Amino acid sequence: MSLSPENAHSMIDKALGLGAVASHRAYQVRSLRFHYHPLSRGDANWVLDGLTFDVDAGEILGIVGPNGSGKTSLLKLLAKVLRPHAGDMALFGRDLGTMPQVEVARTVAFVPQESPQVFSFTVMETVLMGRYPHYHGAKWSAGFGWESAEDVLIAEQAMQSTDLTHLAGRSVMDLSGGERQRCMIARALAQAPQVLLLDEPTAFLDIQHQIEICAIVRRLKEERGLTVVLVSHDLNLASQYCDRILMLKAGALFRLGTPQEVIDADVLRSVYGCDVLIDRHPESGVPRVTMPSYISMTNLKDHL
Repeated sequence: MSLSPENAHSMIDKALGLGAVASHRAYQVRSLRFHYHPLSRGDANWVLDGLTFDVDAGEILGIVGPNGSGKTSLLKLLAKVLRPHAGDMALFGRDLGTMPQVEVARTVAFVPQESPQVFSFTVMETVLMGRYPHYHGAKWSAGFGWESAEDVLIAEQAMQSTDLTHLAGRSVMDLSGGERQRCMIARALAQAPQVLLLDEPTAFLDIQHQIEICAIVRRLKEERGLTVVLVSHDLNLASQYCDRILMLKAGALFRLGTPQEVIDADVLRSVYGCDVLIDRHPESGVPRVTMPSYISMTNLKDHL
């Protein structure tokens, strides 16, 4: 079924509810605390401890920090995959804790770092799975008759947005790493979310596919007003593509601000325990991190 760009944009805009989004905070997080295991009295080993911040509607927020600092845990809390042990979280002004999971899924799409594929669904069938939160029937199976014409049109538009239309009939088992990541993003877009959560979207991808994924994310933000929260270990990627950066250290919010405010040599020394060189990107002017030509293990150990 074909879909003109004008009709596709109109349909996806309607599904996204654009216009009502811009005047709100996407998330309001207050005094958030989380741990995975029961804590003994006085135990301070929280995975996340006392986080307070907002996510503006329509922005790209990058979450960075060392291994084990709580980045993925925070993303899962924003998706309501995990539940906090203390604190409050609001999604477009509504208490996230009391929202039914299906309503969260209609508003927030979460793309994990890895999405194992057990069954050989086609790309189209996989993308159509994103329409499940909007299905009101008593039975569900991907691509076997439950989907409406509107579902198919939205799935087609999601594939157009991620340059997957020519792969619609191919098994996801036969996709490259970059193609599979685009497929997972397309499935998330088919949910018609207002918020897209991405965990390491460019991990394990070569530079060409990294650029493709980043370009897709930036285009979705600029053309659709989508709010994007992404986790990344790549400080240069976060600096180049994110409007703001939230930096975690040992489960606490260490710094939140623009790339110019966060990507700073003193900040990175405090958080990562190493000295790096900071200059400016020759095109965008944002901070750029470069490893020094010689790393002193003695100086590094002093920070550990």
